[in-house]
Amino acid sequence: YRRLLEENREGLVLGTACYLGELYQAILKGEGEDRIKEIAGLYDYFEIQPDTNNEFLVRDGRVRNIEELRRINSLICEYGEKYSKPVVATCDAHFLSKEDKKFREVIMLAIGYDEAKADLYFRTTDEMLKEFSYLGEKKAKEVVVYNTEKINEMIDEDIPPVPKDLSPPIIENSDVKIKEATLAMGEKIYGPSPPDVIKSRIEKELGTIIKNNYSVLYLIAKQMVEQSKKDGYIVGSRGSVGSSMVAFLCGISEVNPMPAHYRCEKCFFTEFIKTKLAGIDLPKKKCSGCGAELIRDGYNIPFETFLGFDERKKIPDIDLNFSGEYQERIHAYVRNLFGESKVYKAGTISTLQTQAVKKDFMGKYMQKTGVKMRKAEQQRLVNGCLGVKRSTGQHPGALMLVPEDKEIYDFTPIQFSPKKDSITTHFDYRWIHDALVKLDALGHDMPTSLKRICEGIDKEVDDIPLDDPKTMKLFSGVKVLEVNPENYDVPVGTLGVPEVGTKFVREMLHFTKPTTFSELVYISGLSHGTDVWLGNAKELIKEKKAGLKDVISVRDDIMNYLIEKGLDAETAFEITESVRKGKGLSREWETVMRAKKVPEWYIESCKKIKYMFPKAHAVAYTMMSVRIAYIKLHYPVYFYADYYNRTKDGFEFEFLDMDMDRIKKRIRDSRLTQNPDKKEADRIKVLEVLFEMRERGFEFLDVGLYESEPDIFRVKDGKIMPPLSVIPELGKQAAKLIEEERKKGMFSSVEDFKKRTGVNKNVLEFMKLNGYLGNMPESEQTVLF
Repeated sequence: YRRLLEENREGLVLGTACYLGELYQAILKGEGEDRIKEIAGLYDYFEIQPDTNNEFLVRDGRVRNIEELRRINSLICEYGEKYSKPVVATCDAHFLSKEDKKFREVIMLAIGYDEAKADLYFRTTDEMLKEFSYLGEKKAKEVVVYNTEKINEMIDEDIPPVPKDLSPPIIENSDVKIKEATLAMGEKIYGPSPPDVIKSRIEKELGTIIKNNYSVLYLIAKQMVEQSKKDGYIVGSRGSVGSSMVAFLCGISEVNPMPAHYRCEKCFFTEFIKTKLAGIDLPKKKCSGCGAELIRDGYNIPFETFLGFDERKKIPDIDLNFSGEYQERIHAYVRNLFGESKVYKAGTISTLQTQAVKKDFMGKYMQKTGVKMRKAEQQRLVNGCLGVKRSTGQHPGALMLVPEDKEIYDFTPIQFSPKKDSITTHFDYRWIHDALVKLDALGHDMPTSLKRICEGIDKEVDDIPLDDPKTMKLFSGVKVLEVNPENYDVPVGTLGVPEVGTKFVREMLHFTKPTTFSELVYISGLSHGTDVWLGNAKELIKEKKAGLKDVISVRDDIMNYLIEKGLDAETAFEITESVRKGKGLSREWETVMRAKKVPEWYIESCKKIKYMFPKAHAVAYTMMSVRIAYIKLHYPVYFYADYYNRTKDGFEFEFLDMDMDRIKKRIRDSRLTQNPDKKEADRIKVLEVLFEMRERGFEFLDVGLYESEPDIFRVKDGKIMPPLSVIPELGKQAAKLIEEERKKGMFSSVEDFKKRTGVNKNVLEFMKLNGYLGNMPESEQTVLF
């Protein structure tokens, strides 16, 4: 490290640090004057610290007493004068207040250190002067006050820890490219003379995007989506990017944020309808100009919820869901686009939370010290440990992009991930979010699922309707599934459908009985929010104070509603931002809302909310849910095969031939178990879907040595072919090896199979017992004779 330091010495101000520093160690070891002079040459200033910091050296017997510690500090002061180096008194603070020492002690003891005896808190000037009074009043002021100011003067004033302004990467002509792509698609959808409302929305968005240098972010996202689609994988949008009409027209999002409207793809007739409904819920209608079936579009999402009201309040995040099996390829695409040294995984820092402190720290502390304390005191200590850094990690899909004219060190140090397979930002990505462009390219099941399903049913994803009346009935009952209601105790037909298949959301669906796509969007928002449904919207609906379409469900509709009631757009935006972050309403806002006749229940509802889901995200997820629900109803065997692929961790071999009575008993027994572990909970979810599948008349085929995929359930002859990996103890890698070997040729014997695949004895016996090796002879010798 010294060589590295010397190579990069220019521009750094170096101090000698604590007792572990070179200078203090040299004094402790009694090294000669030449060594002291050599050390002094490297540093800009010397440090001394209070008695308590190094008092452990006395306890350890390395120095005789406190007086000797003080003599060392005095000697450092003498060396400072001799080598013209300012000596600075530092706290080496590990916590802020003296009272915080107890919290550090809890953590230190729990992770194996001795009791933290040193008072390493941040001292005031008066406290520091008192600590070093043994140096004399003049010297004490010099090391505590004057020399500290000298060090401060050495540092340039214009060096922020992290740059304040966004530094996006540069792609030549990105402004022009995004503008041209937007206008071209706008003309393709709405014709050469689009309605004024669309034209003005596009102009407003492009103006904001280009003015704030965000066009490169849009262009990168556009290229990533196009590359993924070229490779056969659809891409789903997340977060608020669907609030942007430019994102929709560039193909980044499939959510059209304009208000509900009809449009004709032949003659470009467009008609906007004043309604709270999503466009897809409008009645079907023929074009008055050419007679063609009109497309119903629009979800009424304001652009401000993506980029803020005054154009600079929010740095945009474009969050995209790529296929999990394609994610690494799209990350590699970005690295290839900008260069390895310009793309880094977004680092995270996890901190201590309540349950972890109680479980992993307080228990060990009390055990080691033998201290018994009241619950109130335990809670006080727990609260004092919250937020302390515990470990570093990486965001599951975010990449940070460094512009060509800068290097990563202008923004953050870097570090290797624990597996050494990637480099991440050392700073948590949230600290540098406003300085570097962050691309969220997450891995998600649904793009993979829809690719496999659509290949099986020979349909494009866009051909799956979002307004199929029979599909909509799944969200309010089970009759459309044609199952025996006496055997089936689930009130709605969404078991296994992403986002709407959990017990919590099924209960919401049963309670609200939605019949439109718009209502499913509301439910998506309500189910993802915090303190939005329970104790809030649900009670309002139950008490008939409001209906599902009236309650607050997604953040964007607050802004739409308040503007509709007569509030100015900027105030409506500020209220929306405050409510969605759980900060409630100011008295001034409440007064303004009441003046505009906003109902009291609405105001009270705003004050209860802790977090709200973006409408664009809710719409994108609802599109996905409706498509999968359509598959469940109209192509059920493909739905069930896909479901088992998504839930392999909960699938067990015995499920393949488990009859209805055994499934029912297993589910019933599990429901009687209090707090089942995650594995059991996952198994029961699979069994519930399995019961429904059997009730609808669908079955599994046997595992096939030559027919089964290594790790994927697939459809064959109207039934589901399980993968090789369901065989107990076989595992994914062993299953892939079997696939590789069978491609080389048939297995001539059990002996040949074992030799080529390396399966263990238990797996081999299991496969023989279940007939998966067929009539394969034991050995080549058997074949010969």
